[in-house]
Amino acid sequence: MVDKKQAESIAKNIVKKVLKDNKLLSELIKGVASKDDSIRYPNAIALEILSNEHPEMIYPEWDFFIDLLNRRNAYSKSIAIKTIANLTSVDIEDRFENIFNEYYNELNDKSVIVARQLAINSGKIAKAKPKLQTKITNKLLSIDETNHNPNRKDLIKGDIIKAFSEYFEEIENKKEIIKFVKKQLKSTSPSTLKKVKEFLKRWEN
Repeated sequence: MVDKKQAESIAKNIVKKVLKDNKLLSELIKGVASKDDSIRYPNAIALEILSNEHPEMIYPEWDFFIDLLNRRNAYSKSIAIKTIANLTSVDIEDRFENIFNEYYNELNDKSVIVARQLAINSGKIAKAKPKLQTKITNKLLSIDETNHNPNRKDLIKGDIIKAFSEYFEEIENKKEIIKFVKKQLKSTSPSTLKKVKEFLKRWEN
């Protein structure tokens, strides 16, 4: 298993090679699906870089990430969630609209890692898809309806608040958001409480 620094170094080299020859993208995709962590980890990092900085290159592989999203493996789902969020910025065919419910069902995934990744990336999606902002907001506000235990919900709520902050200026139901955020002033999570205070300081007035 490669450590984080090694994986990041390998990932940067993969990115350079793919940018020079996009035919190598198929090798990166295969690497992401590998069962070998020493292959999968660097390729996942490379994919995150490319989908963030050059989403147009990755967009043609959309169906692959839908397949990853449908797997039971939390690691695969997390990769799919991050990548799909990055691809919404170039989603000229409105493919995300067709998988909206499927995507947001992952907020109730048994893995808190998957749920947190979804919350973290929701701000990015809301910015890329303004017409979906109300639907996204409503999904995130439904966090208490999920099956996560209270401590995990508190963690996820911190990520949700951070996502709301990314598109709060554009949100129609601002009062509902402020109400939700204020409820978390009693959060058991120090990191969430910090995000609550930062949000209120920035947006309450």
